Formats: sequence, structure tokens, C-alpha cells
Amino acid sequence: MVQALDYLKETASQTAGPYVHIGLTPNFCGIGGVYDTDLGTTMVSERTLGERITVSGRVLDGTGTPLKDALVEIWQADAAGLYNSPSELRGAADPAFSGWGRCPTGGEDGAFRFETIKPGRVPFKDGRPMAPHITFWIVARGINVGLHTRMYFPDEAEANAADPLLLRVEHRHRVATLVATGSAPSYMFDIHLQGEKETVFLDI
Repeated sequence: MVQALDYLKETASQTAGPYVHIGLTPNFCGIGGVYDTDLGTTMVSERTLGERITVSGRVLDGTGTPLKDALVEIWQADAAGLYNSPSELRGAADPAFSGWGRCPTGGEDGAFRFETIKPGRVPFKDGRPMAPHITFWIVARGINVGLHTRMYFPDEAEANAADPLLLRVEHRHRVATLVATGSAPSYMFDIHLQGEKETVFLDI
């Protein structure tokens, strides 16, 4: 006799909800006493080597509306193209540079902002040099799996044209979604989750 399978109901799924900010950026949410400052707030110090830059932007939904509850993290190499990571075997990264930052979006414009340095070039897995870039990770209410993308620099046109990852973007007009606007020391990089300007996201 076949067992009836209708006695258990599927549990409703739950998105990240508002707990991303509460758990990862408590000071931003007005919850004190956890950390002196939220982790990832500061990437550089007066001893950090390299060209200082700021990267600002917004996370936008398909209608162009800014998300006010997104969380953005970035990872990047230092000015010499070395990562602050135990897996970095090419040399010692700048100890005065974290290589990682975290920023919640907030305010009416849902903006994020990082004070960092312009990264150096790093090798692709086959040894070819990649253009200077910053890796982004985005989570928000309704995003169950974090989204990965990259930001390249508009003043690195020659390096961008030969970048191994950018060369793999099939629809060439979409490469522009991975390139910031502005110029040193201030760059703008809006991340579009859907719509005509949807940012290219990476499966990594």
C-alpha cells in the first residue's frame, strides 16, 4: 500500500530579512556594545601603501529603486597586486591594508561608500594578468544566495580590453555594467539587480 504523503506541509521559506544588518552591522542599526565599530568599516590607515580612492554606489532593483537594506562587501588586492590572505603565495601583502570592507546601504538614496586604494593587477588562473578590479558581494532581503560581481576602472581601458574575465562576457554591450564611472580618486559603481542595465553577476 502506498503511504500517504499529505500529512506534512512544506515549511515556508524565509529570506535574509532584516537580520543581515542586525547581525553584521549592529552599530549601524543602533545596537551598541557588540563591536567598537562594525567590522569592515575601515580598510586603510595612514601607513597603507597605494593611491587612495573612494568607491560609492547604490544597489538598485528592476525599477531603478535603491535598496535600503542591502549589505555590500568588497575584496581586493593591495597596490602591489597581493591579497591579504593565507592562500597568497606570491609574496607578503601590505599589512596596513585589510583587503576587505563591508558597508550597509542606507538613507534615502540607499548608497554605500568605501575608502580604499586602487588595487594592483593579479594573475588569472592561467597566468595572464587581469585588469585592476574589486570584487563585490551583495545580500539583501529577498536575495537568498549572495551575488558576486566585479568593478573595473574606466581609466584602465587597455588592461580592461585584455582582461581574461571580461573577454568571456558573451554579450559585449554588458561589459559596461562591470566598469565604474568617474575618475580618480572618486569612482561610482551602481549595481542593478534586474532590468535593462542588469549588472553581470559571476558564478563563483
